[in-house]
Amino acid sequence: MKVNLKMLSESLGLSQTTVSRALNGYSDVAEKTRHRVMEAARSLGYQPDPLARRLATGRTDTIGLVFPFGATEFGYHGFGEVVDGLTDGLATHGIDLSIIPIRPETELATYRRLIDSRRVDALIVAWTRTRDARIDLLQEHKFPFLAYGRTMSQAPYPWFDFDNEAGARLAVERLLGFGHRRIGLIHPPLEFNFAAQRHAGYLAALRDAGINPDATLITQSSLSRTGGYQAMLDLLAGNNPPTALLIDNNLAGIGALRALGDKGIQPGRDISVIVYDGVSTDIPLPYKVTAVMQPTGTKSGRTMAQMVVALLGGKSIANLQHLEQPCIEAGGTDGPFAAPQAPRLKARPKAAKVVSERD
Repeated sequence: MKVNLKMLSESLGLSQTTVSRALNGYSDVAEKTRHRVMEAARSLGYQPDPLARRLATGRTDTIGLVFPFGATEFGYHGFGEVVDGLTDGLATHGIDLSIIPIRPETELATYRRLIDSRRVDALIVAWTRTRDARIDLLQEHKFPFLAYGRTMSQAPYPWFDFDNEAGARLAVERLLGFGHRRIGLIHPPLEFNFAAQRHAGYLAALRDAGINPDATLITQSSLSRTGGYQAMLDLLAGNNPPTALLIDNNLAGIGALRALGDKGIQPGRDISVIVYDGVSTDIPLPYKVTAVMQPTGTKSGRTMAQMVVALLGGKSIANLQHLEQPCIEAGGTDGPFAAPQAPRLKARPKAAKVVSERD
């Protein structure tokens, strides 16, 4: 027999209103009570009536993620993990995740249509930019959203992010500790907020060590493997290439490592390399890449799911700003600086002995 809200409430000795608000993540329900209700719902196999719930709450039980197809996330192994975590985390609250594919040039128009139609209860804004028109639009219309990354917006809003500046500092400080002074950087366009933060951390770490950043060691690439490949070739072609390198994203990192291999340059021996987010284990490499690591995409997705549910439950924005800290995961692609050896001079050939006819 199907368990309805009334039966679930009676089994717990709670009012239907309390049980409903607990199931929907409202902040006025004590955490202990909410946990008790969720456990009972799972054990009894309670499934809410979608139509009744929507009529009662005015919600669609759907969170939207606008996704420009052709975007680089499809090539980034962590994106699938984030979606997995979001889907799993939202499902525990009877909420679906809807990925809305669009063309990049129609992104803002799609946001406007979603706001006007109320087809979703909230939106997750991914790959935030330093100045993000999407967030400005959502704030203007007071539409619920969670930013996957911070921006330079002055108005407060809920966000989940990583301390990108700290991660870049950790990487550069590690390379400095190995004795490197010519440390390069490959980064995507600085309009992406994570790229701007990592760029700032790289510069700050060098300056704190008394080193003036060398513009010839910093190069921008697209968020792609081919972009990283070409950026690496450009750095190697310089008059005085770097002895160590931070690559601030996984996609460019794969391409850059391929370029080194094609040139016969071995990371960890001929050049030190650290890749932000590391390299997926499904990429066959003869070494483990030293990386700046963050919590897995699955864990991050689940955290964001809980934050969205709390947002819809009325939790204050001040309590919905979450910053994760990175760490270094050592591998075999970096190490102590080894000064290039001067080329050996060939020994002069000995003078031939002259033998006279009298000998």
